[in-house]
Amino acid sequence: MRALITGGAGFIGSHLAEALLDQGHDVTVLDDLSTGSIDNITHLSARPGFRFTIDSVTNEKVVGELMDTADLTFHLAAAVGVRLVVSAPVHTIETNVHGTETVLRQAAKQKKLVVVASTSEVYGKGTLFPFREDADLVLGPPTKTRWGYATSKLIDEFLALAYWKERQVPVIVVRFFNTVGPRQSARYGMVIPNFVRRALAGQPLIVHGDGLQTRSFTWVGDVVSALLALVHERRSVGEVFNIGNGAEVSILELAQRVKAMTGSGSPIQFVSYHDVFGDNFEDMSRRVPDISKIQRLVGYRPKVHLDEILERVIAYWEPPSPVAVEHHAELLRAA
Repeated sequence: MRALITGGAGFIGSHLAEALLDQGHDVTVLDDLSTGSIDNITHLSARPGFRFTIDSVTNEKVVGELMDTADLTFHLAAAVGVRLVVSAPVHTIETNVHGTETVLRQAAKQKKLVVVASTSEVYGKGTLFPFREDADLVLGPPTKTRWGYATSKLIDEFLALAYWKERQVPVIVVRFFNTVGPRQSARYGMVIPNFVRRALAGQPLIVHGDGLQTRSFTWVGDVVSALLALVHERRSVGEVFNIGNGAEVSILELAQRVKAMTGSGSPIQFVSYHDVFGDNFEDMSRRVPDISKIQRLVGYRPKVHLDEILERVIAYWEPPSPVAVEHHAELLRAA
């Protein structure tokens, strides 16, 4: 199989590229490095079957050329992170919508499979929990910047399904719920790497609002396994799937767990949304998926749960011990 991953130098994309290469597939990554990082895929550069192109997913010519040599596309390129969404709403909407338009238009030429990455943000202010793929979606007003991101991703979903219904382009839409793992940047407001890095440094853990808002967190390896299972199941075409973990935790409890597991003395500091994001921001009080649909179709069940997720993320960010550093130095001297 020859796979194109847009946004493949990002957090999820780089793990997906690695898994595909491990299975013997060819992988081409397209990324403009606006939110992805070359560091995420440097370790893949020498592997057989791997190619990397630095360019925008909105570049019609480049996307077309790369899709000509691919069997399917994982379209992950998007504006990501609450801070970016709030600070650059025009960039967010244009990147998300125009990028998806470009990918689908090029896929339509040869009717190649496209997996379109969406987000739990599209559930907005829904009050029926857990969130099901066929639920009504309730978004806030256009004066609240956050809903511009949710709307742009929802347009991506409508557009993908329209290409399937009208032009027979095989598409699969996936809604990610707070994916976590190595290489995830704290730069864009991702809560677990932020908490872990600050706890390890003895800095305050910043909790927005009262901290009672709940989220569910999914290990990136479980997400990648779900994606690979879906593309091998023909009945997934034309459908929307939640990919997440059904267990909820409040952000305050999450901060407390990170403190305990790192042995940190960091204080927990409460900061209002207004102080961080201004007046045009609104948060979701709960975000938890119903994953029964993907379970029924491909047998998906998340294997890594919150405490183990935190252990792995802490191990990733924790500075090496002096003993480990000296051991490494000894190995270098011996070589």
